[in-house]
Amino acid sequence: MAHDAGDDGGELPPPAKKKTPAEEAAEKRRKKLTPGSLMKGLIRSGSGDATPADGDQVIIHCTTRTMDGIVVNSTRREHGGKGIPLRFVLGKSKMILGFAEGFPTMLKGEIAMFKMQPKIHYAEDDCPVTAPDGFPKDDELQFEIEMLDFFKAKVVAEDLGVVKKIIDEGKGWETPREPYEITARITARTADGKEIIPSNKEAYFFTIGKSEVPKGLEMGIGTMTRKERAIIFVNSPYLTKSSLMPQLEDLEEVHFDVELIQFIQVRDMLGDGRLIKRRVVDGKGEFPMDCPLHDSLLRVHYKGMLLDESKSVFYDTRVDNDGEPLEFCSGEGLVPEGFEMCVRLMLPGEKSIVTCPPDFAYDKFPRPGNVPEGATVQWEIELLGFEMPKDWTGLTFEEIMDEADKIKNTGNRLFKEGKYELAKAKYDKVLREYNHVHPHDDEEGKIFANSRSSLQLNVAFCYQKIGEYRKSIETCNKVLDANPVHIKALYRRGTSYMLLGEFDDARNDFKKMITVDKSSEADATAALLKLKQKEQEAEKKARKQFKGLFDKNPGEISEVGAAESEGGKDSGDMKSSGEATSSDRDADTKGGPSGESEYAFEEERPGLLGRVWPSARRIFSSLGLNRCTIL
Repeated sequence: MAHDAGDDGGELPPPAKKKTPAEEAAEKRRKKLTPGSLMKGLIRSGSGDATPADGDQVIIHCTTRTMDGIVVNSTRREHGGKGIPLRFVLGKSKMILGFAEGFPTMLKGEIAMFKMQPKIHYAEDDCPVTAPDGFPKDDELQFEIEMLDFFKAKVVAEDLGVVKKIIDEGKGWETPREPYEITARITARTADGKEIIPSNKEAYFFTIGKSEVPKGLEMGIGTMTRKERAIIFVNSPYLTKSSLMPQLEDLEEVHFDVELIQFIQVRDMLGDGRLIKRRVVDGKGEFPMDCPLHDSLLRVHYKGMLLDESKSVFYDTRVDNDGEPLEFCSGEGLVPEGFEMCVRLMLPGEKSIVTCPPDFAYDKFPRPGNVPEGATVQWEIELLGFEMPKDWTGLTFEEIMDEADKIKNTGNRLFKEGKYELAKAKYDKVLREYNHVHPHDDEEGKIFANSRSSLQLNVAFCYQKIGEYRKSIETCNKVLDANPVHIKALYRRGTSYMLLGEFDDARNDFKKMITVDKSSEADATAALLKLKQKEQEAEKKARKQFKGLFDKNPGEISEVGAAESEGGKDSGDMKSSGEATSSDRDADTKGGPSGESEYAFEEERPGLLGRVWPSARRIFSSLGLNRCTIL
């Protein structure tokens, strides 16, 4: 009777590893081998016991002869070749089947003769390589192969035009990229050994991305770490002209011996070349794990200089601050935006030079008296150290709430200063921490729920201020999911609906306020009055735009647009007015933003049809028809 292997304690064999497409293709080709189709004769023994494997680059000389001994092709000069060895990367390079099967059997320095039938060299069905002109591909041939070298290769270019061999491992993991500044010792030889760049030349300095070295060499160096030494093999398509090699002289291949001495990390912070950070002294730690990416208490020394003809220093902490460093908390708008962006990407002990445009320096920040408007500045910054924000692990519930209030109050200050993105980041930070907070009883649960709702409504208010009305609505929905009759959430959501021009939804929220809490009637009534004004303005504008369109007889079409040009400025522009309601004036009672006497309705204007018939926007949007054109 049949039984499971597990019945007697036996273990099932592990599932077979799925083969890659390349492995399946190689196995399919291998089936073309038949007894006698590939024969090997040893001419000279190699050294060691290692043989090439997939991923290795092999470097060989090859001479091809007929069975009568006539040379038909060779890489060697004595047989009419150029003296340039061939290079292949096993498993990646296209080659004849006899090579693919023969190379992995050879030792370094070995010379062997391979006799191949036509079907496993250039007469193979679907052969991936083309035979040279006049090549007797339908004849049985002898291939004399000398295995000069093989090694694990780093493929830099997918077409194998740039390949790297590591001689000495480097330090760390960081590799240079555009626009890093490089210091390296570079020598170069042709594939047949002719020296192009002598070894006694001094270290070469260049910037990646400025075409100061051949493209292939730059690509290879971009894979190297500090102090690494490597040979970079570069084919002619990647040998572009440069100041390092202005004369190429029809070179087919160059082998660059490179020692990467140092590189300076250069970061284009905005991607447009205006805010540039150059690291001139390395810090301690691993980038970016040991950088103050999160909001932290930072200690820095810095010197600020104007980038004009005067080059004058306008501030130096070592002189103007009694030698004391500047201490500030990141994420609170206490220093210019460009300054903080760069410090967040520094390691302790690092020194960097930052070139900053005026809009990220002092044009949007309190300007020192000796810095003119529109000035581009340069800061020399040294990050002495930083303290990470307090870990909430192990804190009591009361301590957690105190920490939350501190961060929330900072957000409130930023909100009042009009720094809505920074304020939202503070509220979001507390909300993320709240994911790991678990109240122990009903009283703590009530305090926690109220605090979370307050933070979410502050986030919704920030979204309103930056014009992200849909996100404001989504955030209000989180509060209303937990408490469907939350007055302030209904008010905030209704306001966002009104700003979107979705008047029916706004009216429902404002009316619901009165239903669930009579004390909110004054605020809700004021909101409904403002809503009515917005609807009237939208309808007035719509009538103006459609004036005459439907006044003609059936079949006739009036011209649209003439009415819009009459009367000067469009009267449908929605201007904000009115005092803030009590719901917003008391938004700070539990730590929320306050201090505003007016709303600033910056309209995200709905389409014409959406203003006349607001609910149509959702209907057409759900159908993928977001625009309506009148012909």
